Amino acid sequence: MKRISTVLLLFSLSIAAFAQDLSLYKKEVFVTNGDTLKYRILYPKNFDSQKKYPVILFLHGRGESGSDNEKQLANGGKLFLNENFRNNYEVITIFPQCASNSYWANVAIDTVNTKRFFTFVKGGKPTKAMNLLLQLTNSYFKNSFVDPGKIYVGGLSMGGMGTFEILRRKPKTFAAAFAICGGDNVLNAKKYKHVPLWIFHGGLDDVVTPQFSFGVYRELKKLGNTPKFTVYLKANHNSWDNAFAEPELLPWLLSHKK
Repeated sequence: MKRISTVLLLFSLSIAAFAQDLSLYKKEVFVTNGDTLKYRILYPKNFDSQKKYPVILFLHGRGESGSDNEKQLANGGKLFLNENFRNNYEVITIFPQCASNSYWANVAIDTVNTKRFFTFVKGGKPTKAMNLLLQLTNSYFKNSFVDPGKIYVGGLSMGGMGTFEILRRKPKTFAAAFAICGGDNVLNAKKYKHVPLWIFHGGLDDVVTPQFSFGVYRELKKLGNTPKFTVYLKANHNSWDNAFAEPELLPWLLSHKK
């Protein structure tokens, strides 16, 4: 009985520690023309507004959409709280939250017998969520403590799609990017052909086919920019856990400068 109590205590402490870690992400709200985009932001240790810092923008997947300003940290939030990372890199990390009635990317989605089919748009107007995100970044990146040569973006699933989308809408902003199990209309790739990219996908993904990522990779290669491309042959849609475990992901990302 004592052992069970000890295990429960340790489990409770670990849950509390995890919650405390995520609480380091400050809750913020961006409001413009009556519309709201909620986001969480993690500042580096010993943040000094007189210094300049890299910024990483992280876009979550569909399952983390909403208005609680919490769910978007579920996948990826711990990645940037890693003590080794925090001690070796001074970075500002932003996790915006897409509303449930919108989408990061301009893509048509049809469901047939519970199977989703994606049709990526060439060009087109940004969604409400993407428009808000563009305005947030336009505003935030003007801060004197943001290093304009070290701004990055990455995301998973819907956020991987959103990563390609924001790259083509702001191709001169980002020094490098990563996209996990996402996709795009390959005709959009020429807009971000100069941006260093690391693309990830699960080989068994039955939600967002890996062909979408491969199509972007192949098109960029034709355009003269061969991105890093990693396929986890045994992974289904959740290829982000594998990607987050890549020891070189964040060092590679932050090694680039415009």
